[in-house]
This record gives sequence, C-alpha cells and structure tokens, in this order.
Amino acid sequence: MADSPTYANAEAPHPQLPVVRRIRLRYAKRGRLRFTSHRDIGRALERAVRRAGIPIAFSSGFSPHPRISYLGAAPTGAASEAEYAEIALTEERSADEVRAALDAALPDGLDIVDAVVAGSTGLADRIDASVWEITLQGLTVDEVEAAATAFLAHETVEVSRMTKKGMRTFDCRSAVLHLGLRRCADEDLSGPCAIMHVVVRHGTPSVRPDDVLAGLGDVAGLRPQVPPLLSRMAQGPFDAETSTVGDPLALDRDTPTVPRDGDVDRGGDAAAG
Repeated sequence: MADSPTYANAEAPHPQLPVVRRIRLRYAKRGRLRFTSHRDIGRALERAVRRAGIPIAFSSGFSPHPRISYLGAAPTGAASEAEYAEIALTEERSADEVRAALDAALPDGLDIVDAVVAGSTGLADRIDASVWEITLQGLTVDEVEAAATAFLAHETVEVSRMTKKGMRTFDCRSAVLHLGLRRCADEDLSGPCAIMHVVVRHGTPSVRPDDVLAGLGDVAGLRPQVPPLLSRMAQGPFDAETSTVGDPLALDRDTPTVPRDGDVDRGGDAAAG
C-alpha cells in the first residue's frame, strides 16, 4: 500500500499572524453605487485589499477570512458619505498610505474619504445617530412642512417593515431627534422639490429614512409620486444642544495609538469596536 500523504508541513493558505495595527475607514457610496448591496461592497473592499497589497490579518478557524469589520451599513438604494469599516493589519502602515492604496483599487463611486489609526476604544460606542437628507421631488416645502408638523406632534408613530426576523411593527417617531426642511437648490429640477434633513437615533430595530417616510404617509398622507433620493450625510455622536452629529473618528486623531491586542482573530467580522 502506498504511503498516506502527510499534511503536517503543508503551508496554511493564510498564516495566522498577529495584529499590529488597526485602521478605521470612512467611505462613501455615490451615484449608481448606492444600489450596491452591503454584501457586494464587502466583496469589493476585500478585492481592493488584495489588489492594493494591504497586509491584512485573517480570522482563525477552518475557513479564514479577512479581518474587516463594518458598522451600521446604509440600506441598498441609499447613497452615503459616512460609512465606516475597520481593518486589522499584520504590518505597520500609515492611515494615509492605506487610504490612498484602497481608494485607487476601488471602483468609482465607492470612495475612501478618511482613515485613521484606531485608538483604544471601540468605534461603535461613538456612533449613536445618523444625519439623512431625503430629496422629495414633486412636493413643495409647504406640503412637506405640514406633514412633518403632524408627524412631530405625535408621541409615537408605528410602522411595519420586513426584517431578518420577519415582519416587525415598531415606533419610528421616538428615533427622530431633529427634522428640518429646505428647498432644493438645483434649478435644473423640473417642478417643486423639498429636502428633509433628519437626524435619527440608532436603535434596534434601526429606524431608516424609508420608515420615517412611511410614518409621514400614515399620519399625514404624504406619499411621494417620485421615488425619494436618500443620502446619509453623517454618523456619529449626537449633540442635543446643537442637534448635530459629530465626527466619530475625532477621538482617534487626538489619542496616541495603543494596540488593542497582539494576537490573532478571536471572532468574526461583526461591527467595528
């Protein structure tokens, strides 16, 4: 009988090297890329990491995968200027070097707009609200203002949406921390147009801009005939005094870099932090 093959000295496809640095990224999805699903964006970022030669760390286990964590992805169909991810590196690299290399390797419309070396505290702890702009073509500011006033006058506005756990009914009103309005500035748009500026608190289930629109429809009959354009402008800590959302990466810029661990992956690619 022929000798059985031995795999004792076979090289692992992804050596479990220690993590020496983490880089936090802010990226945007623009134009037609707003229709890209979160899963497709994850694949695109993994391909960009390989093309750029970034020394990415891999998870342990039977099927190692790149250590990339995501936080609060915008829904498919929504543009965003403030999506966040964190990548774990096995070699020292500057944040600017990683940002430039990844941005060059990604498709147009998926852009790395900021990068910092991760500090010692989790990113998720610094993000509790999002700023959304909802462009409503075919509606005047007066029409939207009347509906918004009716919506804000309610203590609760329940809406229903299909989630991973099935159909759920939840209150979308309590999550709205601020709601403002302005006219569209684009003179090329035909007909009336209004833009809602909405600050939404994060929670479970998450309240999305389409949930707010559903609530406006239920309490005030506001039902746009033209599909609204949804754009997330910011995510971060909410300032109740100014009704604004701050920069969640600011603390990393102001804090000396402290490695959070020097060992291999102990978990999956859940939310950063």
